[in-house]
Amino acid sequence: MNGTDEKFDIVDDSDRVIGSAPRSEIHARRLLHRAVHLWLHDPAGRILLQRRSLSKDREPGKWTSSVSGHVNAGEEYDQAMHREIPEEIGVPAGSCRHLARVRYFPACRETDQEFVWLYRAAHAGPFRPDASEVAALEWFEPQQLDLLIQQRPEDFSSCLIHLWKGRTE
Repeated sequence: MNGTDEKFDIVDDSDRVIGSAPRSEIHARRLLHRAVHLWLHDPAGRILLQRRSLSKDREPGKWTSSVSGHVNAGEEYDQAMHREIPEEIGVPAGSCRHLARVRYFPACRETDQEFVWLYRAAHAGPFRPDASEVAALEWFEPQQLDLLIQQRPEDFSSCLIHLWKGRTE
């Protein structure tokens, strides 16, 4: 969903809910909030990335995680992940094999003040992406992605770069 009227929980610096507000207010005031990201892998070990729709309010047209989205007010991280998968790439969350949390990232400038749970799963497609969310889907070899991020960081969302670098720390 790309609406500006969505409501998200506001959290403190320990990721505890302290209130809620509309998306537009949370982003304008740079309030701490929550998000989920998913890296889908195919049997060959490639990672699926999505190019964000040009209509997105944050980092339009940039490559990001296979699926990414905000945690809505009153929602938990796992609920958000299961909601975002069919919304963005058009497959049921249950069709993603081995869906699991991989790593937790604290809110920072690179994540746009979002606490992020990164998930991983396996799915080879086919996908039916929502054109209002996703401009394109493409598979990348991990080594290819390392090189592209190094050569053309402006093509990737700041959050994806942060998560990708954090996977080896």
